[in-house]
Amino acid sequence: MKTLIENGTLVTPDGLRKGNLLIEDEKIAAIFFGSSDSPNGGTGDIDVFDASGLLVSPGLIDLHCHLREPGFEYKEDIASGMRAAAHGGFTSVCCMANTHPVNDTAAVTEFIKMKARRECEKTAVRVYPIGAATKGLKGEELTEMGELKEAGIVAVSDDGKSVVKAGRMRLVLSYARHFGLPVITHPEDLDLVGGGVMNEGYWSTVFGMPGTTRTAEESIIARDCMLAELESAHLHVAHVSTAGGADVVRWFKARGARVTAETAPHYLYATDAWVGGADGLSYDVNTRVNPPLRTEKDTQALIEALKDGTIDCIATDHAPHHADDKNVEFALAASGISGFETALGVCWTALVVPGHMTPEQMLRKMTRDPARVFALPGGSLETGAPADVALIDPAGEWIVDVAEFFSKGKNNPFHGKKLTGKVVATYVGGKCVYRGSRP
Repeated sequence: MKTLIENGTLVTPDGLRKGNLLIEDEKIAAIFFGSSDSPNGGTGDIDVFDASGLLVSPGLIDLHCHLREPGFEYKEDIASGMRAAAHGGFTSVCCMANTHPVNDTAAVTEFIKMKARRECEKTAVRVYPIGAATKGLKGEELTEMGELKEAGIVAVSDDGKSVVKAGRMRLVLSYARHFGLPVITHPEDLDLVGGGVMNEGYWSTVFGMPGTTRTAEESIIARDCMLAELESAHLHVAHVSTAGGADVVRWFKARGARVTAETAPHYLYATDAWVGGADGLSYDVNTRVNPPLRTEKDTQALIEALKDGTIDCIATDHAPHHADDKNVEFALAASGISGFETALGVCWTALVVPGHMTPEQMLRKMTRDPARVFALPGGSLETGAPADVALIDPAGEWIVDVAEFFSKGKNNPFHGKKLTGKVVATYVGGKCVYRGSRP
């Protein structure tokens, strides 16, 4: 079966261009620009999708998510996570190691890949496991990274916590470098976090909440960047949330350190003022996330860091939770946002609508650039490339309703809010894994 996506606006390495895209044998077979050029499809069946008014983008690539399986299937499993990813326009996702058991052995990596393959008939989203940097995420004994890489991991990380001991982190970076693996740091000094549950500042005082100093994040970014420079290793900084954190990354990049970084959609749009809920008094537990939502000043600084290349890409940090994990007092609520299905809309609303970035600039941060950071296939519309494609309605306005999520996790602070930019269809390897309606 061939697929022709016609009359769309293609997001190409050379910019936005009107044209048609022909998919055959799981790859992009041909691209035809201009209204006069159109493939006839040759012989055999051909499925035609009229993409008039839509952007035809490379499929989105997420370097940071939590699929929860094995061990926490009541929050999410690989099947539901893949469906949610496809709903959000993602064609490739990298899942973190903080499962139960932890993904610190080849057996767990192989289990994740096997479960993802088993679900391919239904969703087909590409799943790339991230292995633990230390056994049990305890920050002590290093994992067998060579065996993990052979089993299929694309990076190592103790995400969810930082490696506390600097000497141990240096060994992690040194060891990972030998296997060509990036090390993803979760930059939070837990001693400085203390009992903080939101950003330390004006709103934590107003709400009477214990605050978390931004220094908890920035100090670990600085430490790990120094260690990466020392070991000539590739450090990837997860979920940068502060202006100061972006400044540290910028400084080390200017020195030539092998440092890349990501931020998450919620840090580009929501702020610590959201903790109080719509009425300022309800304390929305869905805003509880690590690191915490920061200030408007931080949000603007992160946007500038995306624009100047300091922050390489946008990653969801999709962290689904069961309702019982959130239906408690704010300080006891689990941290995390179920983010696959709002990522595109939040970024479009925060970045493109106000004119901070063009559509192609924003989409590059969610396609081509994350593919480059972890050397993953995909991320571009080019002849011969994998036929991983997202069709986006750039003018589509929609109200977030978590009841419509494919994810088991309904914990999302954008529920009830109007966003612009909606995924209409997602193709992975030429197969349509999600098709919705236009707003």
